[in-house]
Amino acid sequence: MSSGPQQLHGPGQQQLPGTEPVGELVQRASQQLTELVRGEMRLAQAEMKEMGRRYGKGGGLFGGAGLVGFLTLEALVATVIAALAVVLPVWAAALIMTAILGAIAALMALTGKKEVAQAGPPALKESMDNVKADVAEIKERAHR
Repeated sequence: MSSGPQQLHGPGQQQLPGTEPVGELVQRASQQLTELVRGEMRLAQAEMKEMGRRYGKGGGLFGGAGLVGFLTLEALVATVIAALAVVLPVWAAALIMTAILGAIAALMALTGKKEVAQAGPPALKESMDNVKADVAEIKERAHR
């Protein structure tokens, strides 16, 4: 047996006993980086899906506020104004109903705004920072 470096994978590729060839290390690092990036992309996709769900819910509440406000105006205004007009002048009955309906619409709009605000900005920065940190770690280990 020879005590010198062993030739395992062809000319120019020497390896120390108990270590892996550089080509295999690079290939494994590349595979791991690919898997890591795919995992981060899946995480980013899940985060975007959650944001979309919140934006959709908030938008639906805004739309619902407008629709309910409109239907309420049509269905109840005339009835309540007529009922109040029995004891008050018609203009006073109409003014009271306008204030009540405005308060209901404002409450629904604020609830919709809160849902949209909770969706927040895209959280992709965290995913991208994780990928950058992982790439830096791989580069650092490759230089050792």
